[in-house]
Amino acid sequence: MMGDEQRRQDLADFLRTRRTRLSPEQVGLIRGGRRRTPGLRREEVAQLANVGVSWYTLLEQGRDIHPSSEVLHSIADALQLTLAERHHLFLLADQQHLVDTHASHEQVSPALRRVLDSLNPTPAFVIGRRWNYLAWNATAEDVFLLSRSVPPYEYNAVWRIFADPMSLHIYNPKWEQVAQKVLAEFRADSAYYADEEWFKCLITDLQRVSPEFRAWWPRHEVRGRADAQKGIEHPLVGRLMFEHTTLQVPTTPELKIMIYTPLPETDTLAKLQQLMDMKVAENVMY
Repeated sequence: MMGDEQRRQDLADFLRTRRTRLSPEQVGLIRGGRRRTPGLRREEVAQLANVGVSWYTLLEQGRDIHPSSEVLHSIADALQLTLAERHHLFLLADQQHLVDTHASHEQVSPALRRVLDSLNPTPAFVIGRRWNYLAWNATAEDVFLLSRSVPPYEYNAVWRIFADPMSLHIYNPKWEQVAQKVLAEFRADSAYYADEEWFKCLITDLQRVSPEFRAWWPRHEVRGRADAQKGIEHPLVGRLMFEHTTLQVPTTPELKIMIYTPLPETDTLAKLQQLMDMKVAENVMY
């Protein structure tokens, strides 16, 4: 669970980045004179949210302030936050119960593993609260090479996106779009565990190895998970097109099931079956 000081600082950074992305015209204000910095001024946000300028300034400075839920809603409206951003704001303001879960509790049950296997040849895998791959079916292994360890964070999805050169090929030509989406979803989840040592180490190492991560992380972009189409460039069978869906395990909510359904009216399903046949033939040979 995030410490109070870290939470307040992240809240301050989040508010500041949301404020600077809005123009006066977007919120119905007149731009006026020349501005030294982009976006809205603090006094403009305070005016829109109907709160005091001094009070809002202290909030953006990370001071020990406890805004009510009503005030948070007003600030969220003023900053035109999305649903995911609004949820993130309330988490950072300690206005919503944070579930205390631990990676050691993340167990993929035999029943869930059977579900993954039953989905073949549709790729499916499970990730945990740390965004580590915990289990996957044979097709997901062939498509995403999930059994291949990528040290030092082994099977971490975020680490693979930014530190593994293979991801540039897999998500070509839309790697940047995919990476920013993953980062925004990971940032939204981070309010639950940003004070944990593993998280701090991961962020430090990602900033060290990836200039893109280093540039994007301070933006505080957040988003919720949503169904979407995703293309994969496979080295053996070429372009694969999927509809990506995320399901939550009711009994273990920190686990997420990621399912990649072959997009209709494409040859993706046939190519996946081809991959499975190639694997069977390879096993027979050896």
